[in-house]
Order: sequence, then C-alpha cells, then structure tokens
Amino acid sequence: MKSRIKESLADALHTIGAGGVESVVEHPSSAEHGDYTANAAMIAAQKLKKSPHECAEILRSAMLKRIGNEVNIEIANPGFLNFRLNRDFFTDTIRQVISDDRWYCNASEQGKEVLIEYGNPNLFKPLHVGNLVGVIFGESISRIFETHGATVRRLTYSSDIGLTVGKAVWGLKNIGGNPNSIEDLGRAYRAGNDAYESDQDARSTIEKVNTSLYDKSDTDLTQFMEQGKATSLRHIEELCRVLGTTFDMTIFESETAPVGLDIVRQHTPGIFEEDAGAIIFRGEERGLHTRVFVNAKGLPTYEAKDIGNFSIKRERYPNQDMSIIITGAEQREYFNVIITALSEVFRLPPEQQVMHIATGFLTLSTGKMSSRAGNVLTGESVIADLRAEAMKRAETMRAKDRETLSRHIAVAALKYWILRQRVGSDIVFDMQQAFSFEGNSGPYLQYTHARTASVLRKAEEGGIAPSTENPPETVYTCERLLHQFSEAIELAFQNRSPHHIVTYLIDIAAAFNTFYAKERIADTNDTDAPYKIALTLAVNRTLERGLWILGIPAPEEM
Repeated sequence: MKSRIKESLADALHTIGAGGVESVVEHPSSAEHGDYTANAAMIAAQKLKKSPHECAEILRSAMLKRIGNEVNIEIANPGFLNFRLNRDFFTDTIRQVISDDRWYCNASEQGKEVLIEYGNPNLFKPLHVGNLVGVIFGESISRIFETHGATVRRLTYSSDIGLTVGKAVWGLKNIGGNPNSIEDLGRAYRAGNDAYESDQDARSTIEKVNTSLYDKSDTDLTQFMEQGKATSLRHIEELCRVLGTTFDMTIFESETAPVGLDIVRQHTPGIFEEDAGAIIFRGEERGLHTRVFVNAKGLPTYEAKDIGNFSIKRERYPNQDMSIIITGAEQREYFNVIITALSEVFRLPPEQQVMHIATGFLTLSTGKMSSRAGNVLTGESVIADLRAEAMKRAETMRAKDRETLSRHIAVAALKYWILRQRVGSDIVFDMQQAFSFEGNSGPYLQYTHARTASVLRKAEEGGIAPSTENPPETVYTCERLLHQFSEAIELAFQNRSPHHIVTYLIDIAAAFNTFYAKERIADTNDTDAPYKIALTLAVNRTLERGLWILGIPAPEEM
C-alpha cells in the first residue's frame, strides 16, 4: 500500500506540474491522522507558488482518480495529505495472511543466486563473541534474501593456517594436550600466544612451525594441525547448530593461500606491483590505502588469501549474482581495498556485486558473564551463561520440554538483542533486559506468539472457527499493523539490516497484548469471536514468520 500511495502521489505531482518533487510518505505518530501521511503539498507549494492547502486540494483531486476506493484522502493543516485505509482493506489483509502459508514472501530476487559468507572463525582458538554476532546477522540476512525468492548459499571462511595455528601447534608440542579436546586446544593456543609475545626464542620457533605447516614439511606437526582442525570444526558446527545455522560450504584459508598467491603473481606487474621484495596493491592511486598481498618472505597475506577465496567461490558457484561478506566493522577499509582489487582482477561486470556488510562490536553492561578462556569473552561462555539463565526462567513455565524451551529462550534473548541494533552499530548486551517478558526482548515476542497459540487452541476446543465474513465496524490496532509487515521486510532488505523487522514485531506484539487484555477473544457467546480468532491467527502467523526471519524459535507453549 505504501508503494501504491507513493506511485499515485508521484503521478499526481507530475500532472499538476510539480514532477520531480521529493516528498515523504510515512506512518503518522497518531492513528487519528490516518494510516499514512505525506508532506508533498507543502513542498510542491514552493514550486507552484500556491498555498500548501491549495496544493493539497489539487493533489487530492488528482490522486482520487488513481488510488482506488480502499483509501480515503483527508487534508490537515497546514497542507498534509492524510490517507485512511478503509475497513475492507484490513479485512482483506487478514484473509490474505491466514490463507497464505508463506506470508510474507516477495519474488523480486527470484532466479538469483546469492552467496553470503559469515561467521569466519579462527580455528584452534575459542570462538570469540564477535563470531556469534556475525553468525546471527548472517543467518537473518540470508533469510531476508530467501524471503525475496533468492537461492542463498551460506558460506564460512575458516582460518586453519597461519600464526594462530602455529601458536596452537607449538603449544600442543611443548606443554602437551590432546588435539581432540577443544579445551586443550584453547590452552595450547594461549600458551603459544603468551610465549610468542614474551620470548624471542619461542617467537622464532613458532614462526618456523608456521612455515613448516604451510609446506607440510613436518609430519608430526601436520598431524597435530589436522587433528586440531577437525576438533575445532566439530565444536563450531555444534555452536552454529544451537544458533540455527548450517553452512553449505566451508572454505579454508589453507585452500585459498596457494590460489591467491598464484593469481596475485599472474597480475604482477599490472594490477599489483613489487615493492621492497613484497607484492602490493597501490590503493592511493584509487582513493584507498596501499596493502601488502605477498610479504617479503613470499608468503600470501590475508589480502591474497581473500583473492583466492573469491576465486574458489566463483569456481564452485559460477552463476552467482551477488557475493556478500559479513565481518566486524573494523574491516571496512580493508574490504574497500579487497573489493576494488577483486573487481580489477576478475573484471567483474556491474551486475555481479561484491558487498561487505560490517557488524558492530558486542560488550556487556555488567561483568556477570564470565570468560572461561582467559581474558577473551568467548561465544561458548556467552551461550553457556544464557542457557543457565534461561533454564531458571523455563522452570517456572508450563512447557513439558523445559530443556528445549530454555535453549529457545536463550537463543531469542541473544539474537533479539543483537538484531535490534541497526547493522554496524555497537551492541551493549544487558542480561536482565534481554530476558524480560514485559517488552523489547526476544522472550517477550516468543511469549506473545505462545499466547496467540493458546487462544487458538481454546477457540478450537470451543468450536470457534476463524472467519472474516462479518467484521466488526471498529478496526483493531493490531489489525491496522498487519499490512506493515511487508514494509518492514522491504526496509530490512533494502538496508541489509534486520532491525526494521525487530521494531515491527515488538509493535504488533504490544498491540496484540493490549487487544488480549481488553477483549474476550474466544468467547462462544460473542458474535465477533470468529473474526477475533481470524485476527489472532493472522498475528500468530505474522509473529511466526517474523521470528523465523530473525532466526528465533517460536514456541507454541510457554
């Protein structure tokens, strides 16, 4: 509907000689002013040299011929156009929601293949909480694209070679430990990192270990690396499964290194150039900064490996239309260089986009969550503490399977708190607020969904079937919000930011809970009960669909 109003308004502006005028169509702060409002008349008045009110009258007349009878157009001083949707529109929306199992879907990306890379863990060390942020945003953005009809390939790029691995392997060899134990890998990495920072001899030895791992010249060290890699992957897969993510493909840094090194050398001189024994990409000539792609020892840097990473993606998915990489905001400038280099090396056409989405940094509002792996806040510790807190909440609830419910509540608390922020914004996690059942939290949305499910069960037991045949004269507030779900998803898609959906879901949940408090919904003596149940079913499906896009489970009972 918002698109229809904007298109009709643009046509009307063109008709009255004010074509090209940019105006805003938005929801008013109060329902008294209708469902949409526009400031077009006040802007057009300057161009047409008429009063805003006079322009509003002219625009209203021009729009009435275009907009259709679902919308009433009113004028408010000094010249606002207010659009009020009629009762049939809202009834039709409920009918559409309850008859469409895939509410809301859009086919704008149908036939397109989109690669979304996220998570990107460093193996052989504890999963950092920043990796969780990337996984949570990446999964939701993947689902937003799927909602628009795209075929999404979920990829993750794991660092299984380099100094991090060299430190861990050195630690396993020198302090001992089982490479099949994730806890021992964490201890070995910390020991290696400490030695690298404090002991010059150890630093030299670790660098030699790193070189031997690259060329696989030491069988024992290589075996440590392979065992540790398998252990890390199992552990990460388990954590991602808790968060509802399964990757279609894992690309390893050890795979990308030789590919990237070869590609960089093939384009040197040319796109890359030699400088003091290294190979660089001179970014200053392109309005960026210069970065080293091959160091003076002849080893590929992260930059060259990202060239190899993209090459492997192209080989596996040659028909991709878009490649999205989701990492922390600290890598913005880095990826500006990488994407420019990729475009030149692979001569990418404009329609084949490569995009970087930056996520913010997560910190805690209190020190209650512990770090069980030194001074780094790990994903493992966050999830463990959330599960413990969620279990306390679940023990007071009616659900039969409290173990599963506690896991779902923990996921909701974490994901909601992260996704409520505009993508790229830093996040301050507050445990108590994140678990609140009184609003602005994931568990609150889950509780509202469970409440709608409970009402629907009660209605079924009482023989009340949902029906839109005889709507009441009054349009309920939560009914007015239903059609705005599509707008929230479109904004989330355009801005690559799920927070628009979060905001919408909180609004409709609050509206339904007010409706629930004021109305007898499943009363067999109420002639409006079938319509109220139809509305409840529509809210239930909208919440379920919205929570799915956020990657949050929607329990039927709480």
